Amino acid sequence: MKHRVLIVEDNAANRELLSDWLEAEGYDVLTAADLKTAFSAVENQHPHAVLLDVQLGADDGLQLAHWMRRQARFQHLPVIAVTAHAMVAEESRILQAGCNGYVPKPIDFRQLRESLERCVAASGMASSPD
Repeated sequence: MKHRVLIVEDNAANRELLSDWLEAEGYDVLTAADLKTAFSAVENQHPHAVLLDVQLGADDGLQLAHWMRRQARFQHLPVIAVTAHAMVAEESRILQAGCNGYVPKPIDFRQLRESLERCVAASGMASSPD
């Protein structure tokens, strides 16, 4: 079975680009354009990993990572921030929020592939049909 990856990205073009790339890489893709939809998708659609835009319009996408790390059932679900905020101080904030890593925009897809594979393998998340 394929791993399911949730893309949380408010920009439709970026969401489509990530979705197309993930599908070409063999992943099942879920998408959310805002935090409310992202919270619901994590709870109800059981992704194996989350690609999280840090800046979701007026919302801080890291709220999702904070929330997930406080939920026992989601503590080990990999979260990779995909962000235009690539400064050192921002990296620290991203990791402290509970993200397993981050990939700066513009996206280096080789780096994203490596991060995603590493995080999913380290989490022990098995592919499942649910």
